[in-house]
Amino acid sequence: MGNPKGFIEVERKVSGNRAVNERVDDYGEVEQVLNDQDRRLQASRCMDCGIPFCHWACPVASKIPEWQDALYKGDYGLASQILHSTNSFPEFTGRVCPAPCEKSCVLAIHDESVTIRENEASTVEKAFELGLIKPRIPKKRTGKKVAVIGSGPAGLSAADMLNQAGHTVTVFERDDAIGGLLRYGIPDFKLNKKVIDRRLQIFETEGIEFKTNVSVGETITGKSVLKQYDAVVLAIGAMKPRDLAAEGREMKGVYFAMEFLKQQNKVNRGVILNGERIDAKGKKVLVIGGGDTGSDCVGTSNRQKAAWVGQLEILPKPPVKRKPGNPWPYWPATLRTSSSHEEGCERMWSLSTRRFIGKNGAVTGVEVVEVDWTNVDGKWQMSEKEDTVRVIEADLVLLSMGFVHPVHEGLIKELGLDLDQRGNVKIDEAFATSKKGVFAAGDAANGASLVVTAIAKGRDAAENVHKYLMGL
Repeated sequence: MGNPKGFIEVERKVSGNRAVNERVDDYGEVEQVLNDQDRRLQASRCMDCGIPFCHWACPVASKIPEWQDALYKGDYGLASQILHSTNSFPEFTGRVCPAPCEKSCVLAIHDESVTIRENEASTVEKAFELGLIKPRIPKKRTGKKVAVIGSGPAGLSAADMLNQAGHTVTVFERDDAIGGLLRYGIPDFKLNKKVIDRRLQIFETEGIEFKTNVSVGETITGKSVLKQYDAVVLAIGAMKPRDLAAEGREMKGVYFAMEFLKQQNKVNRGVILNGERIDAKGKKVLVIGGGDTGSDCVGTSNRQKAAWVGQLEILPKPPVKRKPGNPWPYWPATLRTSSSHEEGCERMWSLSTRRFIGKNGAVTGVEVVEVDWTNVDGKWQMSEKEDTVRVIEADLVLLSMGFVHPVHEGLIKELGLDLDQRGNVKIDEAFATSKKGVFAAGDAANGASLVVTAIAKGRDAAENVHKYLMGL
């Protein structure tokens, strides 16, 4: 630890965001950056705890105290090397991760955690700037071929590890560009897509082959892929959205969140859309669902110049501070306010959607009712409050209630893969599915989760695929 008094002498300082009136007029990244000296000082606040709870909380088990110390000392090469030893894409997680590490930082006891996520993003960007991150072309090839189906964080991390192990890797992506939800799910104002392209150029130089506009199970059969490759990794995500079975759901103006977000990301990329454009301009937009995807819909609606944006959540409003039953170092069940909320959004809590109201086949409002939550024998039960039914005016409604499981139609059904009770692809401890030679990683097997968790699962799956291929 370079400065044992860093956490005492240096106050926590965050980068902050661009001014609201500036950023809502473009899709550039919202977050600003600190200068190198301030960033290194922030790294000096890491206490190198005897028990690093930050490391415990991180899905990729990032060796946080070690690379914080290297950053503080200005050794960007070493800091980057340590980061990459457990994480294929610190430039992604440094931007979009909710940072469970920071919530478990010992300094978080006093709400003064180390700025781990920002430090991570800064470290990897500095390493790129200095030319320290270069292609690592495998010296030997095993002669084994692996197909990775899906190019989100789980698929890309699996492809990276398998390629570095010497196998010949081909990544199949059903869309027109590589990246999965990184590309078309996360808005550009949170993750500039040039960041993805930069990493893909390295992967291509290292020997990974990418095939876009290929939907395995539709464009080509899964069985034909199995014949051509020694192993297959399914990383198709959990792309079946949770729907809302309410009266009027079929009306024009009611869409899934991902339909809306994907369109805008494609427009930003210069893709000419075929068919109807979902546009919030001048409309009253209601987002149903209070998670990160819902927040992304809020930010995108603001940039499309919506007349009003609201977001409702069926659960009660979380507390600002931890409650006694939710102690450090566990994830805090507290109120989270995103940069999108700061740009303009009316947030509503404890509301259940009863039906969609419309005129001439188009939605004009949503009928809601206030609900109470009570704990009965350890289980939370919801009940409607009398005389609280009201209508929220809206001519664009975006359903953002999460995802239930991977899409079963197509590849999963063709291969006859076993599913677990939640409808995810069933895997064993070695990430193997019920079909020999077929493995699954990320949300497809574990359900919808964080980008950092998908990266971790992709790497773990790759390790097991390598053992299978080599007979270990």
